[in-house]
Amino acid sequence: MSATTENPTPESTTTASPTPESLLGDELLERFRARAAESDRDNAFFDDDLAELRTAGYLTALVPVEFGGLGWSALDVVRAQQRLAGAAPATALAVNMHLVWTGVAKVLRDRGDDSLEFVLREAGAGEIFGFGISEAGNDLMLFGSRSAAEPQPDGGYRYSGRKIFTSLSPAWTRLGTMGLDSTSPDAPKLVYGFIDREDPDVRVLDDWDTMGMRASQSRTTVLDGAYAPADRIVRRLDPGPNADLLVFGIFANFELLLASVYTGIGARALELAVAAAHRRTSMKHDGRPLAHDPDIRWRVADAALAYDAVPPQLEAVARDLDGLVDHGTAWFPKLVGVKVRATETAKHVVDQAVRVAGGSSYFAGSELGRLYRDVLAGIFHPSDDESAHATVANAWLGPVPD
Repeated sequence: MSATTENPTPESTTTASPTPESLLGDELLERFRARAAESDRDNAFFDDDLAELRTAGYLTALVPVEFGGLGWSALDVVRAQQRLAGAAPATALAVNMHLVWTGVAKVLRDRGDDSLEFVLREAGAGEIFGFGISEAGNDLMLFGSRSAAEPQPDGGYRYSGRKIFTSLSPAWTRLGTMGLDSTSPDAPKLVYGFIDREDPDVRVLDDWDTMGMRASQSRTTVLDGAYAPADRIVRRLDPGPNADLLVFGIFANFELLLASVYTGIGARALELAVAAAHRRTSMKHDGRPLAHDPDIRWRVADAALAYDAVPPQLEAVARDLDGLVDHGTAWFPKLVGVKVRATETAKHVVDQAVRVAGGSSYFAGSELGRLYRDVLAGIFHPSDDESAHATVANAWLGPVPD
């Protein structure tokens, strides 16, 4: 995937205010953290978090200032999502899906393509975008679909199929989705379009009861001929790998923002490990804190060494996305690499933190116990470990001949 190297953007926005650190202030995040425990226990959506984020303008982070947004860069949002995930992982994960679509629209617009400008304008006006792409059993992801896209005489499409892991299910008002057109003269084509929540042919199932990331309420969405008008059909692409800028935009934002969420979980787990090491004492060592125990010190250091490597990688890739850097086909291994390293590192850090904290973390109400369950979701998001290794192997070794 190529992108031009002209007109690089600065490392962080200078015209947008507030900053990620000031918008997601400590007091706000503490409220989110307290509510995260309740939402997890009750398997409830994060309504109060969402209301505060909307009031603060966070859902317009990637929307240009002229459209009513904050005008942040990808780098700003990568930093912000780490902060948010450290307080409320499920909130951050679900908000990711809205940020993915606004991020895609920004990637296209930055490169001279205004086909998703309506996403930025509508997000600036308060619409919330859901990500309706994933399907059970579809390991082709962006390169194929089990859903049908039926062309209409007016140029619109009707979509039929089941989309899984649709985060923000109780709140999204627009759904970006895709399906396979197998009837047009130039078929087959993968058709990307946007549908409205009020469409009577959209059903959201109440089927989210999971081990972790419970507040995300990433429910199944059933499309029974849901309609996207012609001006909301944004691409018709050949199935299979595609160099279209839309595919790059989805892939880049999805991987970067996922990596940010799980890196934020790792950062919080490390904080909790340090606190536990200072809090816990050892009778074996005359009541001294476990922070003095060499084995505990090794575990904390091991977690810190692993975590410390990830944020600089995330920021480097985000800077390149903002700067329109042309990595060519190397973009894909870079993106899958940072996602897999972030999620696997976060799992390792949380695991070490749980061992440092001891048996108290096994209780359902423990924050570390919740992070242990939440971080596991990272292995299921695309690109998974197997797909990422295949992508990187192709980059270094070339594809396997047919």
